[in-house]
Amino acid sequence: MAKIDFVNVSTAGLERSPYADALAGLRANEARYFKNKYDLDFVTKPADKAAKLVKYVAKVLQERDIVIASKPLEATEFEVEGVRWTYVFYESGLSINVLYTLEPRGKRAVGFKLSLGMPVPDELATKFKFARMKSKLAGEIRGSFFVVKGEY
Repeated sequence: MAKIDFVNVSTAGLERSPYADALAGLRANEARYFKNKYDLDFVTKPADKAAKLVKYVAKVLQERDIVIASKPLEATEFEVEGVRWTYVFYESGLSINVLYTLEPRGKRAVGFKLSLGMPVPDELATKFKFARMKSKLAGEIRGSFFVVKGEY
């Protein structure tokens, strides 16, 4: 398991990605958000040691008939203020998070973020439009989401 440092950004765990630097910036951006908002350390582990989390995200994506072609590299899950957050970072430079409020009728969504320079994956290109936002750590992030309707 690795605590993600958003001051000294590292590509550790993401080296296989052709977008390792940008993906590391994207991961650090998430770590900074959770540290600043919730004083929570963002800790990831290799995807092969987090198969349950990768399967969970894949199951939620089935709601929209989405199967991610890229290999997962890292994953994490934590609960804060009644919300379960699950993240998977992929070799393609893609980051997917599932925000799932544990209370019935709470906010539940899947977020997609694309690392700087990566193309939109074919499995997402026809289903979503991506908005752009600037990030000091990740350069430009393109993101999209969908609301989760099922119970997971």
